[in-house]
Amino acid sequence: MIKISRRIDVEKQMNDPKKIKILFLCTGNSCRSQMAEGWTRQLKSDHMEAYSAGVAPSTIDPRAVRIMAEAGVDISGQKSKDIAEFSGMQFDYVVTLCDHANESCPIFPGKTKRVHRGFDDPPVLAAGASDEDAAMAHYQRVRDEIRAFVEGLPNNLEKDIHQAQNF
Repeated sequence: MIKISRRIDVEKQMNDPKKIKILFLCTGNSCRSQMAEGWTRQLKSDHMEAYSAGVAPSTIDPRAVRIMAEAGVDISGQKSKDIAEFSGMQFDYVVTLCDHANESCPIFPGKTKRVHRGFDDPPVLAAGASDEDAAMAHYQRVRDEIRAFVEGLPNNLEKDIHQAQNF
């Protein structure tokens, strides 16, 4: 029941044909894809609609929420979503942010362009940190890398597609 109402809400949101629709996909939809969605909504909402999902969703990472808040982006209201919630929806781009999502990414019909842009996994890196500050430094670095990536959207996506076709 919750998924049905959530899906209806998402479909209602995807109604501006002028905006580029982008889905960020990761394994758990707990950290990197949440950051990418948050940055895109913050920096590109005038011409992009951002969504995120996971191939095996879990819960949103509290450290990701905290590090994004430090940069002035509130992702505390975002939820971890399963890729199945977006079944049948049309996206201009699907961007996989980790190798597992890239390998597990379903086929999207129509005009959807798929791009892989991998980023380090902050929770994995933070697991070996000596203290909380060291752990958060990993989150901060990846947050800033994702921001730089989002700032270049959508041009860097077309560049990635072109480079992949030339291999």
